[in-house]
Amino acid sequence: MPCLVVLLALISPRLALVGVWLFSNILSRSFDSWIVPLIGFFVLPWTTLAYAGMWSAGTNQVSGFEWFIVGLAFVADVGSYVSSRYRT
Repeated sequence: MPCLVVLLALISPRLALVGVWLFSNILSRSFDSWIVPLIGFFVLPWTTLAYAGMWSAGTNQVSGFEWFIVGLAFVADVGSYVSSRYRT
């Protein structure tokens, strides 16, 4: 399942989030409420997917180097917004 999620994330992080939501319970376990993943779906999909992945990868918390991965995902989200502004 993780390899399929990575492949879907390369195509579209929102599609990967839908796949994770439908076929696993990672999103419901890694976030306290449903509103944070919903906002993340629309605003920061890479960050939401990275946080859920890093949360479930080890000790059911995000710590240490895992925050670096989440930070890279945040930079990717912000970069996609900035690059879309300069395309037109």
